[in-house]
Amino acid sequence: MTSNGLKVENEKKIIVTYKNSIVGEFYADLVVEDIYILEIKAVESLIKQHEIQLLNYLKSSQYEIGLLLNFGKPEFKRAIFTNNKK
Repeated sequence: MTSNGLKVENEKKIIVTYKNSIVGEFYADLVVEDIYILEIKAVESLIKQHEIQLLNYLKSSQYEIGLLLNFGKPEFKRAIFTNNKK
């Protein structure tokens, strides 16, 4: 992606806040163009827990678009969550 001129951040640390207090953190596999989270898996098949993880990442960050990409069995899923953390 970077060879195509896209800004990509690997293992980007995301601070999780609740009512203006830091309650935790997570590391997104990739954040592209500071617009969406790309979570990468290498499993036999994507399962509901993978989708829930991505949705929780979106809910706890300013990002509204997430892509879940599986290299084990080529497949992907898209998640969208509208939030007010932008």
